[in-house]
Amino acid sequence: MNSIRIETEIGGARFHRAWHVINVPQVQKATVIFAPILSRILFVLCIISRLAFCGDQVIAQDDVQKLADRIDELIARKWAKNRVVPASASDDSEYLGRVWLDIAGKIPTAAEAQDFLDDTAIDKRRRIVDELLDGPNYVVNWSNVWRRVLIPEADSDVNIRFMLPGFEGWLRQQLDENKSYDDFVREILTTPVSGVNPYQDQNGLSPFAYYQSKEIKPENLAASTSRMFLGIRIECAQCHDHPFDTWKRKDFWGYATFFAAMQRQPGGNGFLGQLQELFVQQTLTVPDTNEVVNATYLTGVSPQIPSGSSARLTLADWVTSGDNPYFARTAANRVWGHFFGTGIVDPVDDFSESNPPSHPELLDLLARELVEHDFDLKFLMRAITASRTYQLTSSVRSADTAAEPWLFSRMAVKGMTAEQLYDSIAQAVGTHETFDTTLQARFAVTGRSQFVEQFSDSRSGPTERQTSVLQALAMMNGGMITRATDLESSRTFAGIIAYPGFDTARRIEALFLSTLHRRPLPDELDRFVKYVESNEEESTTKTALSDVFWVLLNSSEFSLNH
Repeated sequence: MNSIRIETEIGGARFHRAWHVINVPQVQKATVIFAPILSRILFVLCIISRLAFCGDQVIAQDDVQKLADRIDELIARKWAKNRVVPASASDDSEYLGRVWLDIAGKIPTAAEAQDFLDDTAIDKRRRIVDELLDGPNYVVNWSNVWRRVLIPEADSDVNIRFMLPGFEGWLRQQLDENKSYDDFVREILTTPVSGVNPYQDQNGLSPFAYYQSKEIKPENLAASTSRMFLGIRIECAQCHDHPFDTWKRKDFWGYATFFAAMQRQPGGNGFLGQLQELFVQQTLTVPDTNEVVNATYLTGVSPQIPSGSSARLTLADWVTSGDNPYFARTAANRVWGHFFGTGIVDPVDDFSESNPPSHPELLDLLARELVEHDFDLKFLMRAITASRTYQLTSSVRSADTAAEPWLFSRMAVKGMTAEQLYDSIAQAVGTHETFDTTLQARFAVTGRSQFVEQFSDSRSGPTERQTSVLQALAMMNGGMITRATDLESSRTFAGIIAYPGFDTARRIEALFLSTLHRRPLPDELDRFVKYVESNEEESTTKTALSDVFWVLLNSSEFSLNH
């Protein structure tokens, strides 16, 4: 069966109606001939009946869909130019798992997967995105995303790790309140530091850990903020002019001067000592020289900083401005890179003359739309996930679809982060751990913290993550998977075994929905049913079902975001 989709535009809004037709050449030819005529008929009928004829099949094209369609148009141009045939659309199961991992950071429950697969509404993909973005899992997952972006040092520095709960609590607060991205970055850039003692203020929700992770050094803060918020790797110009870009050493230290007023008080406690911001200091001497530089934006402009005011406030005004040539483009590119595994500029924080965007017009469009929608990152996420490009399958069925990743002609296969893998296993098993910002929690060693440390891989990009031998052994024989497939400790497994009226086929289907958020294919179901039912005794039947659960949890389909 094929769908004939007839669209028309009325008063700036686009409407459509779909009919299902048999996939035969004669019908396809008739579709081409009569589609314009049907479109005009539909237009007239909609006008006469004030759209009543179209009923719930009429969909006004909102800003999200307009942007999604524009994304697809610009991507398709690149396909045509490079003679690339895109992959087919993803099925519901593939889309469901992908969007849950990208937005919520874990797989859906069996019940949520079953409800989505059984839903026949044409807008169910848009609705599931809205539900996820408005739910608590989005807050948890994206606090992990931003923590990894802003404080990568936590993976190797125990002192920074000690401060993470307060920082992550602050991140969750920002995301829960749906702070705009410019306000989010502004609060990081302007957070008070005078008199702060992180050892004493351990339970406060604050972005101060960001400064602590950079050792409060102007050069570290300059390198980090320019890279994270502006997509510029200016750190190469710290000691000499950038060898491959236009940045000069004077540019680096002029930008670093915005952070030069933060100093440790004499007699402080070293790394954990109190700080003081001296509002009178607005210059900095370049190390190993006598050159004094003023605070200068990366555009080369030296602003007038009001007397008695923090230079960081002035910097924040420039960084988060809609007119900033870097800020919105970097944010849009980072969000795109999260959902596709590859940025329009890739790596996502390396905007330079030697690393141009693959789709410059698309990047400019996303940045412009982000500014026009008040830096609402959720708007961008809704549009990206509504696009045909995002909804392509990751499966490669022919040489035509095996194109370069930057063409986005099929969805890239992404390795799960350690947090996503743990939380997906916990979701499949039916367990969870609460979030705790207390001092005791900072020193507690939990199953999650051990797992994340073992599976963490901050050196590889989303499409490059690989599983080590030790990690593979942990998945096959580790305590977590052992408990997950044990009748006494796995809530999911115990519930499936005990559910009245379930035969072997229904139990296997429930295990598939719990792990792979899909129903088994006929040959999979037949093979697993035969394996389980070959064990006649009840105890061995349960063991066989446990084996099936173990196989599914250890499959690449479970551990990859595709």
